[in-house]
Amino acid sequence: MKNNKKLRTWLDDFNLSHPLVIAGPCSAETEKQVLSIAHDLKDSDVSIFRAGIWKPRTRPGMFEGVGAIGLKWLKKVKEETGLLTTTEVANSNHVKLALENDIDVLWIGARSTVSPFIVQEIADALKGTDKIVLLKNPVNPDLSLWYGGIERLYSANIKKIGVIHRGFSSYSKSKYRNNPEWQIAIELQNRFPDLPLICDPSHICGRRDLIHDVSQKALDLNFDGLMIESHIDPDNAWSDAAQQITPAELIQLMKELKIRKQSVNQEDYLKNLEKLRTKIDSADNDILDILGKRMKISDDIGKLKKKENVAILQSKRWNEILGKMILEGKERGLSEEFVLKIFKAIHQESINHQEKILKG
Repeated sequence: MKNNKKLRTWLDDFNLSHPLVIAGPCSAETEKQVLSIAHDLKDSDVSIFRAGIWKPRTRPGMFEGVGAIGLKWLKKVKEETGLLTTTEVANSNHVKLALENDIDVLWIGARSTVSPFIVQEIADALKGTDKIVLLKNPVNPDLSLWYGGIERLYSANIKKIGVIHRGFSSYSKSKYRNNPEWQIAIELQNRFPDLPLICDPSHICGRRDLIHDVSQKALDLNFDGLMIESHIDPDNAWSDAAQQITPAELIQLMKELKIRKQSVNQEDYLKNLEKLRTKIDSADNDILDILGKRMKISDDIGKLKKKENVAILQSKRWNEILGKMILEGKERGLSEEFVLKIFKAIHQESINHQEKILKG
């Protein structure tokens, strides 16, 4: 599959002056709840109303959705408000029921994207469909798996494809429910610049107070739209209560978000930008030079450890380095999360170097 201008035709057909907005409750709970939210959103920037009908939960015993009856409620949403509708599908039976109820947009969730078998089953069930199909990133940060899902849908002659970035699970502590790992989405964007890319800040954040900043970050990175969970009574929602906002809060959020220009032609701006980018390039080269020098020192340490038959990993020393670097980074305006990621990567590369020496 190659990038193609036609990939974004379905999005261009909306003819929007603002990013595409998909919004609605995490879960359809009752007909009254669904219709109430939809009516509150119908005269906003929202183009597509979302609601989870089947909920693939982490553990059994949690609310797993109302099932097929909720599809009837989504039909009413479309009839009464004119909003397009969307829900998650996780198998061919879900697809069959969604198509029978004329759901406009289907999305494949992160837990499904991790399985090529599930994605292929859904792709086969949707073969040749004219519906819009959106693929969330896999739970784990595996870009090839995300690519593979896109290719399976494309190979099934599904023309209207888009992707949703909802962050990635991580064992490390973070303020996010799912770490954004923006670089992964940017790499996908670089490979398929015309494939519509939508951000799901609700699942990235896991808490409503972070949604504004993550949404703005996505727009600053030229994402094409947002999928945001909205509920009339978020605190009492049957699922993911902490990450949902009211329709009124969503409408206000869209007013506050800024849409940046992708480029400008002013001569002074371009000259100043080029100067700053030259400085960035120089700084990047310096970073690589310093890392190269550090790895040579690490090699020397590896040779010494081999000679004295000492284990590669020295946990006490590693913890001392981390603690010191976090404090040093803070003084330089660098976040703890950033410093941890950088030094964990450096540490792993050092271990790789020393392992080669010990095996050599």
